[in-house]
Amino acid sequence: MPIALFVTCLNDTLFPSVGQATVRLLERLGYPVSFPVGQTCCGQMHVNSGYATEALPMLRRFLGAFSGEELIVSPSASCVATVRHQYPTIARDAGDAGLAAALEGLTPRVFELSELLTERLGLVDVGASFPHRVAYHPTCHSLRGLGLGEAPLRLLRAVRGLELVELPSAEVCCGFGGTFAVKNADTSAAMLDDKLAALRACGAEVCTTVDSSCLMHIGGGLSRAGSGIRGMHIAEILASEMAPAS
Repeated sequence: MPIALFVTCLNDTLFPSVGQATVRLLERLGYPVSFPVGQTCCGQMHVNSGYATEALPMLRRFLGAFSGEELIVSPSASCVATVRHQYPTIARDAGDAGLAAALEGLTPRVFELSELLTERLGLVDVGASFPHRVAYHPTCHSLRGLGLGEAPLRLLRAVRGLELVELPSAEVCCGFGGTFAVKNADTSAAMLDDKLAALRACGAEVCTTVDSSCLMHIGGGLSRAGSGIRGMHIAEILASEMAPAS
């Protein structure tokens, strides 16, 4: 079964290793991956900032790029939540019933990576090896938008050598929130400080999430603080394998 990669603009431009890890992982599991070249930004930033009408060309572009795909995966819970839960409503509100109907037929085929693996493909152990202490931060869109719940945790627990440590107040927002971090910088920074303190308290070596955007925010804070904790997208951990013996 071929799977189309919706890489998202953030991963494409700033975190290409996340898209590459997603492809390596799926191909290792026996699933060929395609990359529809017509894809661009999904318009999440426009929609969340109140510019839904301006996002309509992006909705049409997404539909044109992915309409022929049977299964679509993205290593971004926030972008998947935008496509799945907001696209049809935006089209209906714009009075484009045909676009809304087409999107309603497409969006159930769009999955976040951990959701695809556990719910659609029925996998938990993906053959990964990552001998480190890892804390998982459930991003707001993954937790409240998609309801991923235990899916990322189940995958992480099955990784060989990985020690999953409990992150205090894990479900509290990291303070990113897209343009929220720009428009409310002081509040965002205070929320980030709380998240960084929780990461230090749990003794993690690595912080992982299912959204590069939140990981960028957390990782930047860890770097500025001179912390030894590093950020890694869950796709990169799941794509990791044990090095061959020399």
